[in-house]
Amino acid sequence: MSRTSASLVPSAPGPSCPLTNSYTYHSSTPTALGPYILGVDEAGRGPVLGPLVYGVAYCPASWKADLEQLGFADSKTLTAEKRAQLLGVLNSDPQNLGWSVRVISPQAISAGMLRIPPTNLNKQSQDATVLLIRDVLQRGLQLSEVYVDALGNTTTYEAYLSSQFPGISFTVTTKADSKFKIVGAASVAAKVTRDACVDSWAFEELIEEDDNAVSKAQKENWNREFGSGYPSDPKTQIWVKKSLDPTFGFPSIVRFSWTTVKVILEKSAHSVRWIDEGQESLVKAFEGGKGREKDRCIVTKDLGIQSIGTL
Repeated sequence: MSRTSASLVPSAPGPSCPLTNSYTYHSSTPTALGPYILGVDEAGRGPVLGPLVYGVAYCPASWKADLEQLGFADSKTLTAEKRAQLLGVLNSDPQNLGWSVRVISPQAISAGMLRIPPTNLNKQSQDATVLLIRDVLQRGLQLSEVYVDALGNTTTYEAYLSSQFPGISFTVTTKADSKFKIVGAASVAAKVTRDACVDSWAFEELIEEDDNAVSKAQKENWNREFGSGYPSDPKTQIWVKKSLDPTFGFPSIVRFSWTTVKVILEKSAHSVRWIDEGQESLVKAFEGGKGREKDRCIVTKDLGIQSIGTL
């Protein structure tokens, strides 16, 4: 997908707008009578570059036969041109077809995975799915059936979604994008959006650049030869290594929680020593006591908190 084509995808930020925060995009709300069926799929779980995008597509249950004729399938089996065409199909019948995406930024993915306790990718994916389904319901559409491409343990996940949305029939299965056309439609929405986000990526680090802010060499390293974005892709590996600034790390398109990135940082980036003059006294304040006060710290004594016995 070219940068020009990417700028025409309504769910992508566009070539002049950096993707710094996660966001949700909704098409117009269909007006046909329900109940509706809805499909869920994602694009970009594995890559070290760019966002993770969850997509949903929805149509009246009575419109299933029409949906079967539109050519939707697992987006990975389709060419970029065919996916772009099918996104146009999704927008061509606003009375019966609707779609939404949740774009999770690389920064949000990494921040979640590195916080304590961590929010792993499965949990972030689960949250995005629940958010999208809830948004569709809040837009006034009645859902009778929801089909979800597999995420971890399909039985457990299906039970979880059913508990969150009583009255809706959930089917969570592997390869749902090739089994159910409505999931194929969601797959197209997610994949086209992610590709547009990456292809038109605006480096926020360069937006307010001047001669002193970003070196010419660094700008040359931040080209668009990303490859597929997967850690195993030689083109992606070369791009990631070249994009490293030894002091400031990577541009924000990189998921800095990925093992591939951590290894490069440890090998090639400057080490950092944190200095806190008050650290020793702070550590001492939280050291454990002895006897009955064992495993208790000075802070508890300062607050007048005492052990009174054993329960």
